Amino acid sequence: MTAVDLRSLVRDIPDFPKPGIGFKDITPLLADADALSEAVRLLADRARPLQVDCVVAAEARGFLLGPALALELGAGFVLARKPGKLPYETVSAEYLLEYGAGRLELHTDALASGKRMLVHDDLLATGGTAATLCTLVEQLGGEVVGCGFLIELAFLNGRERLAPREVHALLSYES
Repeated sequence: MTAVDLRSLVRDIPDFPKPGIGFKDITPLLADADALSEAVRLLADRARPLQVDCVVAAEARGFLLGPALALELGAGFVLARKPGKLPYETVSAEYLLEYGAGRLELHTDALASGKRMLVHDDLLATGGTAATLCTLVEQLGGEVVGCGFLIELAFLNGRERLAPREVHALLSYES
């Protein structure tokens, strides 16, 4: 299975979650065992040279591939959640999305200082969520060694917001 085959399993949903937004629905890809396995393997292949200690991902869709990616890399997994969802002491940061704003939190003891962290999400759009994850990781003393995504909406220039960090995506959409 190739990236082209994976792309065929990403469904476009117009005007979701609001008018003007083109949503990339990955549920058909997730439902296909071969595609899911291949996506995780390809994401891990791109991240393996980074020698990550942990993968950090935000709810909800970052949680779909993040733990599997961490397992494939022999790394730990760190949860970034919306406010009030984590039971221990947290640090938090706010971010803007193309259709709103949000806030993410990490446990204050989620990672040890100096840990090599891969920021993961299913989709890179404007880069707000990933940049917030980078900020939180660095606030706790971690080193962001890369950012990996299943899908990149290249026309939204999210990569620029994450520079100079290494960014990779399996599937890129130019429009």
